Amino acid sequence: MVDIRELNALIEQKSSFIDTLMMGMNQNIVGQKHLIESLLVGLLADGHVLLEGVPGLAKTMAIKTLSQLIDADFSRIQFTPDLLPADVIGTMIYSPKTEDFSIKKGPVFANFVLADEINRAPAKVQSALLEAMQERQISIGDTTHKLPSPFLVLATQNPIEQEGTYPLPEAQVDRFMLKVVISYPKKEEEKLIMRQNLMGDIKPMQPLLTPQDIVDVREVVKQVYMDEKIERYIVDIVFATRFPEEYGLDSLKNMIAYGGSPRATINLGLAARAYAFIKRRGYVIPEDVRTVCYDVLRHRIGLSYEAEANNTTTEEIITEILNAVEVP
Repeated sequence: MVDIRELNALIEQKSSFIDTLMMGMNQNIVGQKHLIESLLVGLLADGHVLLEGVPGLAKTMAIKTLSQLIDADFSRIQFTPDLLPADVIGTMIYSPKTEDFSIKKGPVFANFVLADEINRAPAKVQSALLEAMQERQISIGDTTHKLPSPFLVLATQNPIEQEGTYPLPEAQVDRFMLKVVISYPKKEEEKLIMRQNLMGDIKPMQPLLTPQDIVDVREVVKQVYMDEKIERYIVDIVFATRFPEEYGLDSLKNMIAYGGSPRATINLGLAARAYAFIKRRGYVIPEDVRTVCYDVLRHRIGLSYEAEANNTTTEEIITEILNAVEVP
């Protein structure tokens, strides 16, 4: 049996840095609470994050600020149609002096990799990231190199401009634990953003944690208690995306082309645990699952032609599923 009181005390102690980290993020990022929480969920649950939003919503700045607060290696790759896989992962270079090949590592060898406008690069470049994201390793020539830990890919894409873009294939989109859609700030927040930028008030952050601290904290996150009823709830939500008629959602049957994969179930559990940790709790409640559900599932549900013709969104489908599946 798990001693919840003891576990709560441990989580309370180990999660004390969360408030400091959020305060640090809020110094440079005005508003965007959901974006900051999502980045922390990805960091603690060891999952990659895909950020979608129009330019100028502080996606890049949020990622850069987080890497400064953690004293981690940060690299940015600007994805363009003429990018090559070697530009991302590295290549072998021949040295006439030594008459031998040496390995030149690419920008992917960092703790935080910002893949800016990931859908602007062709499929062969996108697939170069697949091994890195899934296996946490890179193969150059006949040598395999382990990537540093923690390793987090934070990709951005612009949802509006589709000219000269290559939509991410399902196999790659599924590698992202979360797909976070970022909206415009509120009026008061925008006024603060303008004031902050006019005064040149954006400062480099002082590191609060080391990469090893994050690796250690992840081990504590794994101890967050998840009851069997919550596990059943997560499985029911994912199964409702595959077989909606079994949950009294006959109207969704023709709207969904394909549902969430087993990776969706795993990531929903991991993200709910990380969210409970952020909220300084040693156990997962249904509200944690419901909060992370949209970000975990929105890119894993395929819409049918009928859904697209009716302008039905994945968010609407997830809402209907959450309203129909019985909460423990």
